[in-house]
Amino acid sequence: MQNKSKELEVAIKAALEAGKILERHQDTEIERGVKDDKSMVTLADTESEEIIKKIIGDNFPEHSIVGEETDAIRTKSLYTWYIDPIDGSRNFAHKIPFFAVSISLLEGEDIKVGVVYNPITNYLFYAEKGKGAYLNGKKIQVSKSDQHKCIVTIAAGRGSQYLEVKKNLLHDLPQNVVSSVRDLGCTALNVAFVASGSTEGAIELGFKTYDGAAGILLVTEAGGKVTGLTGGAWQLSDEGSFIVSNGVFHDVLVEEVKKQKEKLGITQ
Repeated sequence: MQNKSKELEVAIKAALEAGKILERHQDTEIERGVKDDKSMVTLADTESEEIIKKIIGDNFPEHSIVGEETDAIRTKSLYTWYIDPIDGSRNFAHKIPFFAVSISLLEGEDIKVGVVYNPITNYLFYAEKGKGAYLNGKKIQVSKSDQHKCIVTIAAGRGSQYLEVKKNLLHDLPQNVVSSVRDLGCTALNVAFVASGSTEGAIELGFKTYDGAAGILLVTEAGGKVTGLTGGAWQLSDEGSFIVSNGVFHDVLVEEVKKQKEKLGITQ
């Protein structure tokens, strides 16, 4: 991408610096902790978030910053950065190389910048609104495959009301609805791979804004489709529940989620 904004440049720099921390910790014995919501946390989560917040704060001291592990910085600015220092912490802690740093910048509810970086594979996804989506400097587009030649990933946040929905979808979707499903353990990469055309869809249930916002922009800029669970436009108030796809069979995914919610009596 030519003519990157300062905001995107700073987001990329922050992600790369955080990635160095994650690489360093991967070469050591990782001490695993468990948070109240039963999700896993490591020392690397905090260190990664701190360096990201410092780099952003040094460049945009007037902006708000919301991260997963440390206290939010709230200002009167319309701009808010959302940080997931390690999306896929459980994979990271078990040395499974499917995790990422995820950074996004929102103006109100409008996603302006998104960066997703896996330091183990050196996959650097980034997007800026209106300028396309990129992987390691190469412009990316969603796949054109239909539901019979696809991979769809499905994930639900720990403690989410949607855990049974996820369980049922993992069982039911491959039964003549789509060709293959996965639960890979990293929302940011699930969605980024839809943007790059590696997969065709992702159903993300009960996460937070810092988990999904960067990937949502990637998919949009790569020509894909993003909606809430009912098929309407995704909104920040959806709290990280959304469906992304290449757009070829999006309505099928929406309908399958609807069926499972109705079966389980979930109205939200």
